[in-house]
Amino acid sequence: MINLQQVCALVGTGRDLSNSICPNNKQLIIMATIFRKEDIDFKEDGITIEHFRMFTATPRLSEAVDSKNLKFDIRLLHPGEFSFPYHFHRNAEELIMILTGSLTIRTETGFEIMNAGDLVFFEIGKTGAHQFQNHTSEDCTYLDIRTFLGIDVCEYPDTGKVNIIPPIEIYYKNTEVDYYEGEENIPNKWNELKKE
Repeated sequence: MINLQQVCALVGTGRDLSNSICPNNKQLIIMATIFRKEDIDFKEDGITIEHFRMFTATPRLSEAVDSKNLKFDIRLLHPGEFSFPYHFHRNAEELIMILTGSLTIRTETGFEIMNAGDLVFFEIGKTGAHQFQNHTSEDCTYLDIRTFLGIDVCEYPDTGKVNIIPPIEIYYKNTEVDYYEGEENIPNKWNELKKE
């Protein structure tokens, strides 16, 4: 159990309670950040196309707290809409909890209906591929939590695309080349550079 004096000695970020003074005359800093549902608004994600109109809570939750290893958002799918294109992550695990409503989840093994309170975990790799659709006539909200270790690569099996995140660079996988492709004449390249 941490006592008030130990809490006051902690260093970190959080909500400043200017009227709360610790025994050593330092300001009390609350270490937890609470997001209240009445303070959350939803904003349509940037570039969208028909069937992919998804909304994300603002402020972006993980950005608001400067989270280092987790990305987390609350998402809103209107009836008939799809989440991101069918994809999997090469360097991120993902956990989804349905908060309100219901949606259909597509995975490598087929389709499942998820309802409020249901939780699903997606592992790294092809077996963690997923996509959602709100199959109902009511809005659906869900909490999306994923690990973030500096860089991720998403693959989109339906279209053969690869996405490097950050900075979000998308390529077709069928342009894959051998590691040493184009490196055959490296001595000539060095000689050209030395002349400059």
